[in-house]
Amino acid sequence: MGNAKFRRLTEDFWVASQLAEEDFDRIAALGIRTVVNNRPDGEAPDQLPSAVAEAAARRAGLVYVSVPVPSGSLFPDQVAAMTEALARTRGPWLAYCRSGTRSCRLWAFVAARKRDPVEILEAAARAGYDLRDLWPTLETIHALGREPEAAEA
Repeated sequence: MGNAKFRRLTEDFWVASQLAEEDFDRIAALGIRTVVNNRPDGEAPDQLPSAVAEAAARRAGLVYVSVPVPSGSLFPDQVAAMTEALARTRGPWLAYCRSGTRSCRLWAFVAARKRDPVEILEAAARAGYDLRDLWPTLETIHALGREPEAAEA
């Protein structure tokens, strides 16, 4: 039986540690529709390969998306890929990596365009993640996301 920890950040977004094939039925039972894998293949010898995770997700009736983020690195193109993945799929979503931290951080950067950084930090803290080090970046993303669009001449 899988022992992934599922942690709810918002009404429609969860994060989890590394999943096992058995976890996908539990995920579907929570009402989640889309699973996002934030872990690149080959990061650890015991991790579930993306192709196997995708097959397990489909068997459970879930949509599966891979947005790999190497451990210790999170770049704007990965945030853009996650934003796109969420925009083209239906929630609720569950994103996973080794411990859930990468997925939580990625969610925070995506959410910061629309959500107040304080709300993001509080949601992460309730789920057991300390994202205080992201505060300045979340503030900047939030400010940029709220700027009105420039009028065309």
